[in-house]
Amino acid sequence: MKKLIDFIKNWRTNSEYAKWLMKFTKPFLPRIILIMLMQLALTGISIYMALVSKEIIDSAKGGNVVILVVVVYAGMIVFNLVLSIATSLMSIMLNERFSFGIRKQVYEKIIRSYWMDVTKYHTGDLMTRLTSDAGQVSDGIIYVIPTVIQLIVELFATFFTLFYFSPLLALFALLVAPVAAIVAVLLGRKMNKLQKKVQESESRYRSFLQESLANILIVKSFANEDYSVKKLTKLRDERFHWIFERNKISLLSSSVMSLSFQLGYVVAFVIGAAQVSAKLITYGTMSVFLTLVNRIQSPIMGLAQQVPKIVSIFTSAGRIIELEDIEVEKRNEENIEFMQVGVNLENITYGYTDEPVLDGASLNIKPGEFVSIIGQSGIGKTTMVRLIMSFMNQKEGYINFYNSQGDKEEANAATREFIAYVPQGNTLFSGTVRENIQMGNLRCSEREMIKALKLSSAYDFVQKLPQGLDTVIGERGHGLSEGQAQRIAIARALVRRAPFLIFDEATSSLDEKTEINVLEGLKQLRPRPTCLLITHRKSVIPYCDRQICIENRKIVDISAPLNEEENK
Repeated sequence: MKKLIDFIKNWRTNSEYAKWLMKFTKPFLPRIILIMLMQLALTGISIYMALVSKEIIDSAKGGNVVILVVVVYAGMIVFNLVLSIATSLMSIMLNERFSFGIRKQVYEKIIRSYWMDVTKYHTGDLMTRLTSDAGQVSDGIIYVIPTVIQLIVELFATFFTLFYFSPLLALFALLVAPVAAIVAVLLGRKMNKLQKKVQESESRYRSFLQESLANILIVKSFANEDYSVKKLTKLRDERFHWIFERNKISLLSSSVMSLSFQLGYVVAFVIGAAQVSAKLITYGTMSVFLTLVNRIQSPIMGLAQQVPKIVSIFTSAGRIIELEDIEVEKRNEENIEFMQVGVNLENITYGYTDEPVLDGASLNIKPGEFVSIIGQSGIGKTTMVRLIMSFMNQKEGYINFYNSQGDKEEANAATREFIAYVPQGNTLFSGTVRENIQMGNLRCSEREMIKALKLSSAYDFVQKLPQGLDTVIGERGHGLSEGQAQRIAIARALVRRAPFLIFDEATSSLDEKTEINVLEGLKQLRPRPTCLLITHRKSVIPYCDRQICIENRKIVDISAPLNEEENK
């Protein structure tokens, strides 16, 4: 009973996967149908060539070779070759377009979803779904499904052609079909589990590679090179195990099928030879027997071999569809006027686990106000920034932006349009310095970039780089010092010309003089931007209007006590 329930459950799930596949395939359907028709034409030509070969052999036996028939046969060989090449090229290009379509859809889903929901998945796992799983689905739709249809048509066409010449032989050749069906049913469920294990091991394998290469300094600093190599080997062995198990089952079934087909071919040969000996058929008819028996068995075997591939389609589709459940960020179509904006947090409660990081926290930052937030690590400073940036949903409370006219807008993905953010750490991309700065404003001019570089105290060192703005830097700003990379990140934010700036430890790698120059430059901007500075340095306090901290999960204004102490 449990197996029956599991089967029904899987059937319903797979039917949902099939609906998703059909929906995604719809735009490509005309081209897929064209390729299928071309493949069916190849099948028809191959069957007709078997009949033509019979005429050639029979006419040769009579000493009267028909040249026209030979020419037609040769022409069909050439046409078959040309059509086969054309079909392959069309399939390759369509497969590339289809797989990119899936990858684009998944990628867009990821980047438009809440950051916190996406981070539940490891980057390596997401990469596997974007590459391997998307490839499996694409290959299935472009190659496997059309091949299955082609094989079914080929099976019936060959069967009825053979039945015309020898009903008994046709029925005998078809006897292997039930064997193929039984093997397919027995292996389908097993293959599904094994394919899932293969994809999961692939995700772990890629995840480790991605993490160890991204954090190679940590690996080297703790002298963990040997450990990393051993772990990679262990993950490789795990992946190899599941690949071996999957292919072992697949090859075992193929071998059983192949043996049964070879037996059928031997029987056809014996029957044909006996009938030729009794002069019941010609040599040409016997050649048709052997050709068609082989061709009727080939699609049956081919259909059995497609079972693992069909399982792979649904397994990979399920892993892709799983990402469809990620909630897309809320984005308002209309924004308030934002020459200057402030932000108001009311009774915000949020936690990554059941224990809240912020509990009933409130804060109001007025338009044009400079506010610093200080305090030890882990108290919720970066969490507060992520909530303001709408990278994740707050469990309770409200976050509203407002302008000088009193217009309000609830924080959402669209409100990032008037926010410039400098996160912690090195966040530069590989490419030129110019491309990195343009990430802040894709339409910025050279003049605006130079102004941003000067405000961030980066102009002088950028001018001294080999190619200036067009100097190529590596991943995470390789080729620049930490301080230089941080100043480029600040310039990237400033070129945005946003009315609300968030600096999350953005000056931690700068010397005190450079930090002061940057802060003074910010205060000179007109209209004056609102600025939230997260820092451990008290040197920024004189440049801020207020200082706040987070205590007992609440946001506390500590500027008044500090000012009183300074006055004393």
